[in-house]
Amino acid sequence: MDKDFERVIFSYLDSQDFIVTGNDTSLFFINSEDDELAQIRYDEDNQVCFINIRLNREISSFFSLGRDYSQRVISRWVENTLQMKVAKTTDAYMNIDKFLRIPD
Repeated sequence: MDKDFERVIFSYLDSQDFIVTGNDTSLFFINSEDDELAQIRYDEDNQVCFINIRLNREISSFFSLGRDYSQRVISRWVENTLQMKVAKTTDAYMNIDKFLRIPD
């Protein structure tokens, strides 16, 4: 993908004004303090990035990308935003409550 186009997607994700909150092992990208599910979860221990399927669909649809490619772009944005490596990415389709629920 063209780096300029990727920057456009990064700018779009930046404009979402995610709030980043976390606990000892995970960082959660949320839209508001009242959210129960994160849009993105990053586990620091195993460097895994879980992406809310709705966010992935939004990005892939808006930018006319395949779902897998959209997932990779979002994970690169997470790497750039957090300045941490993402070793594996999944869109948490089957277990959205388990992987994206924000702990109390």
